Amino acid sequence: MGVWGSWPHFLLSLFIIFKVSSCHGGKILVFPEDGSHWINMEVILRGLHTRGHQLTVLRLAKSWYIPENSELYTSITITPKDTPGEGFRPDIFSVLMEQSLQLHKMTPIWRFIEQQKVRAGILRTFHSTHLCMISTILEDRNLLAKLENYSFDLVLIDPAFPAGVLLAQYLRLPMVYNVRWINAGEAHWTVAPSPTSYVPIFDSQFHDKMDFLQRTENLLRYVATLLQEQLVIMPIYKDLLQRHFPPGADLLSMQRSADIWMVRVDFVFEFPRPTMPNVVYIGGFQCRQAKPLSAELEAFMQSSGDNGVVVMSLGTLVSVLPVEMTEAIAEAFALLPQKVVWRYLGKRPSAVGNNTLLLDWLPQNDLLGHPNTHAFVSHGGTNGLYEAIYHGVPVLGLPLLFDQFDNLIRLKVRGAAQIVEPATLNTKIFLEALKDILENPSYHHNMQRLSQLHHDRPLSPLDTAIFWIEYVIRNKGAAHLRVAGYSLPWYSYHSLDVAFFLLVLSGSSLWASISVGRLLCIKACRRKRKVE
Repeated sequence: MGVWGSWPHFLLSLFIIFKVSSCHGGKILVFPEDGSHWINMEVILRGLHTRGHQLTVLRLAKSWYIPENSELYTSITITPKDTPGEGFRPDIFSVLMEQSLQLHKMTPIWRFIEQQKVRAGILRTFHSTHLCMISTILEDRNLLAKLENYSFDLVLIDPAFPAGVLLAQYLRLPMVYNVRWINAGEAHWTVAPSPTSYVPIFDSQFHDKMDFLQRTENLLRYVATLLQEQLVIMPIYKDLLQRHFPPGADLLSMQRSADIWMVRVDFVFEFPRPTMPNVVYIGGFQCRQAKPLSAELEAFMQSSGDNGVVVMSLGTLVSVLPVEMTEAIAEAFALLPQKVVWRYLGKRPSAVGNNTLLLDWLPQNDLLGHPNTHAFVSHGGTNGLYEAIYHGVPVLGLPLLFDQFDNLIRLKVRGAAQIVEPATLNTKIFLEALKDILENPSYHHNMQRLSQLHHDRPLSPLDTAIFWIEYVIRNKGAAHLRVAGYSLPWYSYHSLDVAFFLLVLSGSSLWASISVGRLLCIKACRRKRKVE
């Protein structure tokens, strides 16, 4: 029965493999984002390269993650004429982390107000940098002619910022998104209905079961996001749209016109919510089975015995924590019976114990897949959390920036993670939370359950991504999957024009009824007087 029960999945896999393999190598223009976003995009590019596609990547001259030379792609390097402010510097995220720690020491109301100010400043800085990049591209006639002569089949874009969208629209090419964030918020809010009653807004730190006050705050945060989009982001691109696009060109409409939205989440991780036909979920596509460790690292892992190992990494954006936080963590680790592998850059903490191995780089996926790894201390980046889910390792969260707070809330609600507040962290708090993760078996069981659900699918997330990219190439777009609501003005989308019409019609009918009634009453009174 077990063998025959697997036949539907086997046949489905054969069909998908055959269908995917029927696409000849296409020409794909890639417009990525830097930092950890590039790590995601590169995984997809490797899959596309293996399939024989020709890839061309647009990158900034001062890119700090995207290499100019690669066996996967041909690059086109852009040198913007002017870069406002500091632009994208790796150490800017350390500054933002310090701001975030200060915000979390404030009362909720002041924190909300200051968060909006800080976010507005961040949006201006990053979008202004991307404006310079896309302006340089659209003003370079030789480059545009070169791109048009390449006859690309589509543009693969990370649309966190709209430079890639603007170029794709200018070249009139189909768009496929590798997306989690867009403009001032999470992509779902742009592409699908997202009721604020149960869909938490970015940075709310709410789950999908909110009380009245939380729903009120969630709605206010949504309104703040819309205002930031309209008042901060849209004006930045206004002049560029007037110079290079037809009259009436609208950035939001351009962004919504993507053929396929490959969203970097799945519903093992994300809270259930409405979706759309052209939304594909590829959460965890960067995960893979663990590879063998180096001899030295394997020996360290084995030396932990039955106590196991704790792995700690804070991702690619923040390299160094404040000294007092680092010392508190190091002191807590030293009190554990477990061994610790800690990705750490900077001056060695004085409290580091003999059980702790500091590395400036570590094979995170391979360590999480090691049978001796019992817990993962993470900042809450999406990549690391999906690797933890993939390998079934419970998480102690230390959120620092952006979506990390919300990401960890999703695991905490499902009983697979604990969260410590960085702004109030000390040795005792960190140690107690970590011991809870290590000693309470429910965290391990819950994460194993999430891992099982994540793996239980007919096609891997990466193969799903490749399939839909090639689907767009084969069919020269996927306009049939885009809902008509994308092209409607906001008042039509929400039927406010219909409501206004019905209100006027009802009011007119009521006024007419009252007028006729008054007229009839007047005539009746006149007849009565004549009779008298």
